[in-house]
Amino acid sequence: MRSTRRAASSVLLTCLVLAGCSPTSLGGSAASESASATSGASGAGGAGRAIAVGAGPQKTYTVQKQPAAGTCHYRYLKGEPIEDPKCTPGAVSPAVTQSNLKSTICRKGGYTSGIRPSTSVTGREKKLNAASYGFTGRMGDAEYDHLISLQLGGDPNDYRNLWVEPADPGHKRGSGVNNAKDPVETKLHAAVCKGTVTLAAAQKAIVTDWTTALSRLGLG
Repeated sequence: MRSTRRAASSVLLTCLVLAGCSPTSLGGSAASESASATSGASGAGGAGRAIAVGAGPQKTYTVQKQPAAGTCHYRYLKGEPIEDPKCTPGAVSPAVTQSNLKSTICRKGGYTSGIRPSTSVTGREKKLNAASYGFTGRMGDAEYDHLISLQLGGDPNDYRNLWVEPADPGHKRGSGVNNAKDPVETKLHAAVCKGTVTLAAAQKAIVTDWTTALSRLGLG
């Protein structure tokens, strides 16, 4: 038995040193290596996970099923509302890539208005999503928000990319939507279009934590 173990160890050592074998070729997990490679290649996704890819812009949008009522929970950082990553992990549009930025989100004349779902669809989704998150505040002060904004290549109507975002701390009741997340999205969009950061890096930063997205990328 001992001689057999010594022989196996010798073969293993010889394979690693002389033949350049990888742990996978010696019985390691090829699936786990493949998953890591996929996450790394995407350059997007909180906690090392790749961001989901949605259906992209549609000629006709339909009301999307939302998470069950009461199953989503807001987090708060310095009073700012943060989405539940289990319910709203984000989703990107396959129509926007690093190679076609000039013809999509960075083109003059705008991009988002032509792909945005109608309020007849998002209005119904907003009510359903409010129930998902247990939101009971004034609906007019809450934004049905794309976690990855349309100007950053977020999917227009994937339920994973939309959440009822409550008003910021100190927001005056009845004054409508005005969230601190919006200028963050605008600055990220400008940086992507200038080539300061990649599309994937901006998307990853905003799904990880929108309140620190700019500082993570050295933008403020």
